[in-house]
Amino acid sequence: MATGTRSARIRSQVARQAALRGARVGVVDVCAAAVAALPVSGAGVSAMSRRAASHPLCSTDDISERLEELQLMLGEGPCVDAFAQGTAVLTPDLLTRRLQDRWPVFSDAALEAGVGAVFALPLQVGAISPGVLDLYSSVPVELNAEELADALAFADFTTLVLLDAQIDESGARSADLSVDGRREDLGRYRAEIDQATGILTVQLGVGIDAAFVRLRAHAYATGLRLAAVAADVVAHRLRLSPNAGSGEDPSDEDK
Repeated sequence: MATGTRSARIRSQVARQAALRGARVGVVDVCAAAVAALPVSGAGVSAMSRRAASHPLCSTDDISERLEELQLMLGEGPCVDAFAQGTAVLTPDLLTRRLQDRWPVFSDAALEAGVGAVFALPLQVGAISPGVLDLYSSVPVELNAEELADALAFADFTTLVLLDAQIDESGARSADLSVDGRREDLGRYRAEIDQATGILTVQLGVGIDAAFVRLRAHAYATGLRLAAVAADVVAHRLRLSPNAGSGEDPSDEDK
């Protein structure tokens, strides 16, 4: 299929999703259109940056939302590799041994969350790389050549929508990113994580990068969402010890 024809079809599918919401085209419409057009169960987009903490932008369901947070929290997975390498990372079967070895922690967590396959597609225009589009399936699945070409076209359109919405690498938000009645308050989400990271730099006497690693590590060790841990730090319900490992004792929490 010609590139122009494919792009026009993708745009039409996305526009149809936006019309159903009664809103201007947003990232969630690209995700919803991709799920409708491809043999996948859900989709999500994460804003990623080499200069600041990455964070989820949107997701089509609970599993895709969990998938985005897992990868950013653990610092491993298809999404992380796709952004670092600038190339698509296709994992049609997470049970494959080499993937278990490549992402030992993520693979088990993703399988437990109900993910059987992940296709991570970097969002890129020239030197600009604002994030990654993740497509997941609850069961192992292969994308044929046409389906992969469509998936890449959805990623290209996601990038254009993000840039048009003036969402840059810092995660600034101006678009409507709600789907199925769900709305991610992305500005508050990002601000709270940044604020918590800043608080931890003082508490732990470390730099921003190390503080964010500790925040993620505590979320993973306790089984809590990254946003929930950040909220506890900001509200002074949680104080991490400078000498503790990745799994702080619950006694560190302020009463």
